[in-house]
Amino acid sequence: MELATLLEQRFAMPSIPKVMALLMSELVGNRQDLRRIDLLLGSDPALATRVLQAANAPMFKLAGQIHSVAEALVVLRLGQVQAMVSQATSQASFKAVPGLLLPKFWAYSQDTARVSRSLAGLLRLNQQAATSCGLIHAVGELAMRLAMPQAVALDATCPVFELKRERLEIQTFGFGYTQVSAGLAAQWHFPALLVNALAFAHVPFDNNAYEPLAGVLHLAIWRARAKQLGLAPNALAVSFPSPVAEVLGLDIDMVLQQDPIDWSKQVPGSRFAELP
Repeated sequence: MELATLLEQRFAMPSIPKVMALLMSELVGNRQDLRRIDLLLGSDPALATRVLQAANAPMFKLAGQIHSVAEALVVLRLGQVQAMVSQATSQASFKAVPGLLLPKFWAYSQDTARVSRSLAGLLRLNQQAATSCGLIHAVGELAMRLAMPQAVALDATCPVFELKRERLEIQTFGFGYTQVSAGLAAQWHFPALLVNALAFAHVPFDNNAYEPLAGVLHLAIWRARAKQLGLAPNALAVSFPSPVAEVLGLDIDMVLQQDPIDWSKQVPGSRFAELP
């Protein structure tokens, strides 16, 4: 299947059931807490994508300007957000994506978002944009698995969270999951900053107008996958993408110090501590 053909397909991204339940409880209450709503939406790749897509729609005349869930909540009415969550609830299924354990996918996406944000903070880049990129960067993998049985079959050669997975996808299909995510982001009128970071995350130096956020995402993907794989210190050192880090002025110790931390657990009395 060609990339253009894949991007024409319709697919429903599954959301985290616990997040949807907490969101519905928050949205129907008498006193909505926007900070909690932001945190919950920002923990779910599918819901964050829906909200960004809606806020960047041409009807709001802000297409290409909304980089994060927090910015989207300024544009959207809470009633619209509630409708999105209700629709996601009706589509929820743990068997929606062939060959993929969704809890692991959600945890991986959350880890990538947290490391992206931390690295962007070190480099004084747009942290909200970095968080969005990290959270949604792998929606292309969902699209590929839902539309391309060949992508699922590739698991026999290279499991989904392996470090070389995207390289093998590009060799096999001519494109990889972050390129699919970038194509979808462009269709949804996401800001150029997000689209470029996603498009060049796998090869940050191939973009003539080098976007540092692509390098940040590249490093965050490495760290989140290394965590999923449980790599030992030696394997971390061998696999570390040092050329990308050096351009950004980072080293392996600086990247490892940004280990994924569940920020919600740092909030006193947080209701998010039990999220997957």
